[in-house]
Amino acid sequence: MPSRTPHSMTAEVESLLGPAPASLAQPEVVVLRFRRHGIRLVPPLVVLVAIAAAAGYWVGALPAIWMNLLAGAGAILLGLGLGVVPVLGWLARRTTVTSRRVIVRRGLLARHRSELALSRVREVRSRRGLGQRMRGSGDIELLHGAESLRLEDVPGAERVGDALQELMERNYEHATRAQLQYGGAPGSQAPGQAGRPSAGDPGARFW
Repeated sequence: MPSRTPHSMTAEVESLLGPAPASLAQPEVVVLRFRRHGIRLVPPLVVLVAIAAAAGYWVGALPAIWMNLLAGAGAILLGLGLGVVPVLGWLARRTTVTSRRVIVRRGLLARHRSELALSRVREVRSRRGLGQRMRGSGDIELLHGAESLRLEDVPGAERVGDALQELMERNYEHATRAQLQYGGAPGSQAPGQAGRPSAGDPGARFW
């Protein structure tokens, strides 16, 4: 996640979006993009270094050619399975927070995308273990109805949680105003949100 100034993420949302408008006519803008905390890259990278060191020592030093070939092939397979694949998996999962939605993209060969409209979120919860508190990360859960969307090991979890709380309140206020203005029933979609899928809707699309 890009480095940010020490002021709160809520103030940054205010600077990006300005005061809460009376309608949803304001263009949708990207507020945050992040992946899971980079600490997850340490184990696979350590494994890669260890496998490379072991292969450099043993491959070519064994008495038979087939043994060297077998050791080299085993080192490559272990490196791919325990090192390269976890790194690619970390790179393939990315979360984008806009002024209206949370979008989670994941997958290497088959790309999957899920969306959750912030106007549907009713509560933002966070949980931080001891290790997460030490590195400033945490898990964030967005509750919408009986379901939830969980964002794991979010870097700068406290600031991200504040930003999501602020955006949730803004979008809920916008949706309420739109319902009153256009006479919509409670729970109906506001103008500008119709047809936009969300992670909890039966018709939500994942691709």
